[in-house]
Amino acid sequence: MIALFRKEINQFFSSLTGLLTIVIFLMVNGLFMWIFKGDFNVLEFGYANMDSFFMLAPILFLIFIPAICMRLFSEEYRSGTMEVLLTKPISLWNVVLSKFLAANVLVLFSILPTLIYFISIYFLGETIGNLDFGGIMGSYLGLLMLSSVFIAIGIFASSISSNQVVAFLIAIICNVIIYYGFGVLSEIAFLQNFDLFISDLGIANHYSIMSKGVIDSRDILYFMSLCFLFLMLSKTAIQLKR
Repeated sequence: MIALFRKEINQFFSSLTGLLTIVIFLMVNGLFMWIFKGDFNVLEFGYANMDSFFMLAPILFLIFIPAICMRLFSEEYRSGTMEVLLTKPISLWNVVLSKFLAANVLVLFSILPTLIYFISIYFLGETIGNLDFGGIMGSYLGLLMLSSVFIAIGIFASSISSNQVVAFLIAIICNVIIYYGFGVLSEIAFLQNFDLFISDLGIANHYSIMSKGVIDSRDILYFMSLCFLFLMLSKTAIQLKR
């Protein structure tokens, strides 16, 4: 498992794809937060906080994460190396988990440079250091949990198609549904009596709670359950393709 994990990490960083996606993610974040005028611009927001980043990052992850996950199994199918991989003395679950952990490391590397934003905003306030540290740490944790779910969905999409573009599109659709879909569904008139239950099924509500610095075990369990569900679906999809 460790060998496969290292192989995936090396593939991410030895190709332009891994580095390019990180650069694009950071560049787009930087442009919206510091250059472009609008709701995400920190300088126009009027308050020295990172709310704009934590509102923008999930939207970018909807596309960014499917882009890095689309090749994880699709490429194995296309190149014919999937059968070779499955003959190695490693369980299918460990194969799926190795790719999941490797993708999480790549996303972590893309998030770490955003600490520069934190340092910049720390000194931007009228009172230096007047930040909601609990909220920021909770938001970072929530962002990592959210990205893990998107990665699990991306792996599932990649496991059901040998075409990377198809896997990319499936992952984006699933991400949009699970992030926005339940919130929209809860606002439908005849479902108003179940609005809280329906909105709780989506990611956005749980991410919003963690962004306020509230670390609730129920939210963490929710994210972990979704990750486990989609990783198990990935394992099942691969078994059915064998």
